[in-house]
Amino acid sequence: MIRNRLAKAAALSGAAVVVALGIAGPAFAHVTVNPNSATQGGYGRVAFRVPTESDTASTTKLEVNLPEDAPVASVSTMPVPGWTVAVENRKLATPLNVHGSQVTDVVAKITWTATAGAEIKPGQFQEFPVSMGPLPDKDQMIFKTLQTYSDGEIVRWIDEPVEGGEEPENPAPVLKLAKAADAAAAPTAGPTVAAVAASDSSSSSGASVGLGIAGLVAGVLGLVLGGLAFMRTRKTS
Repeated sequence: MIRNRLAKAAALSGAAVVVALGIAGPAFAHVTVNPNSATQGGYGRVAFRVPTESDTASTTKLEVNLPEDAPVASVSTMPVPGWTVAVENRKLATPLNVHGSQVTDVVAKITWTATAGAEIKPGQFQEFPVSMGPLPDKDQMIFKTLQTYSDGEIVRWIDEPVEGGEEPENPAPVLKLAKAADAAAAPTAGPTVAAVAASDSSSSSGASVGLGIAGLVAGVLGLVLGGLAFMRTRKTS
C-alpha cells in the first residue's frame, strides 16, 4: 500500500514538472552584440552574433539598423567568408563634429547576405564584426535587426528593452555605453602573476648583484692582507 502511494506521488510530481515545462516553453537564443558594453567617446569592435533557431531552415541574410538617435561617424565592417555586405548611409540634420571635422553622412544600415553554401545552418551561429566610433554620449545603442531564413521567414529582433521589466519576446541587440570617467573609476584587479613574477625576479636579481659585489670586495681585501702578511714574514726572517 505504501509503495503504491509513493509511486502515485512520484507520477503526479513528474506530470507537474512536465506541465510546468510545457507552460514555460523552450528558451530560444537570439541575435546579440558582443561584447555588450563599451565606453562613450571611444572606438569599439563589436560582433553581431547570429544563431539559427530553425530546425529545417538556414539563415541567409542579416540586416542591422544603427540607431537614429545615436549616430556614429566611422563604421567599418570586417569581411566574413561567404557573405557579401552592403552599407546604406543617411544624412544628418545636425552634423557631427569629429576631431575638428564636420560629418554629415553616417551609416544607417548594414546588410549581410550569404552566398550559396555559406548560410548559417540549423544548430550553428555566425559572427559579423564591426568597428565603430567615436561612440555617442548615450547610455546605450539599440540595433534593430532582421534575420531572414531560407524558407522565407523573417524574424524581427526589434523589441526595445524595458527597464525593470521582463525580456521582450524578440529583443533587439543592445550595446551599453559607460562614461569614460566611470570606466576609469571602475575597480581594477590586483597585480597579475606576471607582474608579481617580474617584481620578484627584479628583487632577486638586485640581491644577487649585491652579494656578488660584496664577495669581490672580500676577495680583494683577502689578497691585500695576505700580501702584507707575506712581506712581514720575509722581513722577520
